[in-house]
Amino acid sequence: MSKQYLTLHTLDNAHPSDIYSIASTKTQLLSASGSSSILIHSTTESDFSLVQTLAGAHKLGIHHLVTSKEGNRAASAGFEGALKIWSVGEDGMWKEDGEISDGKKPGDAWAIALSANGEYLASSSISGCTNVWSLNVAEGMPKIKDYETKGSFGLAVALSPDGGYTASGHENGSVYIFNNDTGRLSHSVAGLVQPIRTVAFSPGSKLLAAAGDARVIALYDVKSGEQVANLTGHGGWILSLDWSDTGEYLLSGSHDSKAKVWRVETRTCVATHSHGDKPVWSAKWLPRVGARSEMFALAGGNNNISFYREAAG
Repeated sequence: MSKQYLTLHTLDNAHPSDIYSIASTKTQLLSASGSSSILIHSTTESDFSLVQTLAGAHKLGIHHLVTSKEGNRAASAGFEGALKIWSVGEDGMWKEDGEISDGKKPGDAWAIALSANGEYLASSSISGCTNVWSLNVAEGMPKIKDYETKGSFGLAVALSPDGGYTASGHENGSVYIFNNDTGRLSHSVAGLVQPIRTVAFSPGSKLLAAAGDARVIALYDVKSGEQVANLTGHGGWILSLDWSDTGEYLLSGSHDSKAKVWRVETRTCVATHSHGDKPVWSAKWLPRVGARSEMFALAGGNNNISFYREAAG
């Protein structure tokens, strides 16, 4: 059975260049691009108005931006190599908590992920190593884990919602799942041969989705490491994956300018939306709040951010 989503609003030319990453909280959408600023729009207003600009966040632009599930923290990774941590106040305004430089050069830190409570940050790297930091500001935000792989560029990273696992996807097609309690590799799963550009844990931390240049979304059982499904249909590299709050649906964004909604139980695509003729760099569900309809946002190479909601009835 297909699902229908209506275009709710589009922020034309929200950024002056490609929007590489968007991240959501219950009331806001944060966005980042090749320009230096992070923009924050309200998702509770019908016009999705701009409520804050973090000007000059990264002088050379921003390639990754994430928020914690609790919505209390955000992290950004810039092309200059810095990782910055942000927190939101009771007034809804964001401020910088600090920076994790770790002597990094551009490319040393690439993809990033926050724990659900915003207390830990994971990052992949050009060397293939995956690092995890405590974000305790009083302790100086120390590195607490250093997961070694076989040295292929880490293009994607994720932390499981239950905090038990860290996953990384690599340029050589490898996917690794690490156990955070033991600090050891749990599984080196059968990859997709071609570069993995995005990985995402399901809300219950039972499944891991991975995708990239092979144009296939692979689903893995986290405990066994077994590949349990392939989702096919995109005509270009898959750049973004995001699970719905219930885990029933998976949202994907691709270089083919399309976003797809997949029903996980049936392994079928139930909706497809075009986002102009440029890559969809980032596709994100908006958290369900009250009686609000199911919604997601898309951003990419056309410099726009578009919001969609599920059609009623």
